[in-house]
Amino acid sequence: MQRVYDFLKKAGTYYLATVDGDQPRVRPFGTVNIYDNKLYIQTGKKKDVSKQIQANPKVEISAFLEGKWIRVSGELVRDDRREAKADMLDKYPSLQSSYSADDDNTEVLYFKNATAKIESFTDAPVEIKF
Repeated sequence: MQRVYDFLKKAGTYYLATVDGDQPRVRPFGTVNIYDNKLYIQTGKKKDVSKQIQANPKVEISAFLEGKWIRVSGELVRDDRREAKADMLDKYPSLQSSYSADDDNTEVLYFKNATAKIESFTDAPVEIKF
């Protein structure tokens, strides 16, 4: 899982795919954190992406870095603990103007039953389950 975190953190931007009814939705994200030995992302509960995840927690994220790409698929689970939200916001101080660990909007989610695949055109694929 650390290797997945390092790849996503260094890439800076990854793309999160959800489903909205029968329509796929993809958008850029940038938050990633390891907390309580789980890989987390962050969003706002008021956003459509949050509603889509709650309706269907199966998602996939993808990023590209230095000639390699990663795809992480799994289920996202909401963690409403204040400590999990605070840890994420401590790692991303720029979000603190829009989010707070104590508001009703901040949402952190961790991956469950996840599989990451790191691939390129030249190296053998690497699969990581967590």
